[in-house]
Amino acid sequence: MSSLPSGFKPIVRIGDTDLDGTQSVAFALSKIKGIGISTAFAICRYLGINPLAKLGELPDDLIKKLDWAVKNLHQFAPGWFVNRPKDPETGKNIHLIGAELVLTAKRDIDLMKKIGCWKGFRHKLGLKVRGQRTVTTGRLGITVGVSKGKR
Repeated sequence: MSSLPSGFKPIVRIGDTDLDGTQSVAFALSKIKGIGISTAFAICRYLGINPLAKLGELPDDLIKKLDWAVKNLHQFAPGWFVNRPKDPETGKNIHLIGAELVLTAKRDIDLMKKIGCWKGFRHKLGLKVRGQRTVTTGRLGITVGVSKGKR
């Protein structure tokens, strides 16, 4: 087995996600659903952590700060930076991560289907929602092309 320094944690739990301790802090944080690489670098910059340091080598107090920052990003990030600005239910800027993000997106789609808006109809029919063309792309099942006939 490879020699690991004392105090090294191979698996670190941040934001209800198990992260690889051998990766750098920024790239490990980007494995959390809802945290991209830019957001991870911004969190590291806010906390004063070197984003290229190994996550498993950080002391416990910094890991607790990282966990708090990931879960409460909306408290220190501007409104345009969060992934759910002006939440329809609360009216606040919030940043969702993990399973919460997936469930909220599913709930939004179900609401669109229920109220019968255009995007809801497109979701119901399994078609493209954002105005893309559907003549040649987005086909399900066997693709049918033009076949040559006998000459």
